Amino acid sequence: MEEEPFRSQPPFPVKLFRSLSRRYQSLLDVSTPYVAGRWIFSLFLLLSYMARVIIAEGWYIVTYGLGIFYLNLFIQFLSPRDDPALADDDLDDGPGLPTSRDDEFRPFFRRLPEFKFWHSATKATLIAMFCTLFQALNIPVFWPILLVYFFTLFAITMKKQIKHMYKYKYLPWTRGKTRYGGRADTGRVVQPNEPEDGVVDQV
Repeated sequence: MEEEPFRSQPPFPVKLFRSLSRRYQSLLDVSTPYVAGRWIFSLFLLLSYMARVIIAEGWYIVTYGLGIFYLNLFIQFLSPRDDPALADDDLDDGPGLPTSRDDEFRPFFRRLPEFKFWHSATKATLIAMFCTLFQALNIPVFWPILLVYFFTLFAITMKKQIKHMYKYKYLPWTRGKTRYGGRADTGRVVQPNEPEDGVVDQV
């Protein structure tokens, strides 16, 4: 029996979804090295959303949820991938954070990498902006209470995170850390009989 040709071909919606997924992934791959450009684009989206909320005077619940989601992403961005508080002292499962000055260097691996942080935050902003198209989500609420509660939650969460950083002696950024580099490449071609420092011995 001859096989029917249409059985080997996926349906059109599946083909369209796969094509869009590949196109979307390729755009993400291209944008990966442009850190500043990506965050400027996300900031522009956030400012556009805030302008929409302020002008329309609504969707404060959606904005509060967006702020809580941002805070959750930020805490994961500052946290190490392997929490030393959960590590068993009797088991050595792999490299962890150094606990003293004499310990060997161990790089800081974030629980949430920068690219995933940006991607999740940008998607959340777009979803929140999409929610402002529906009046049913514009639940009336006294927004100063939400604002005060958010800043209180932010202060408590950051205080807990700073205590965790101080207790286990780690920093989630590289500014201020010791950097070791080799000699700078000046691009000058060194002649065969010429020393590398460019100083010719006098006869």
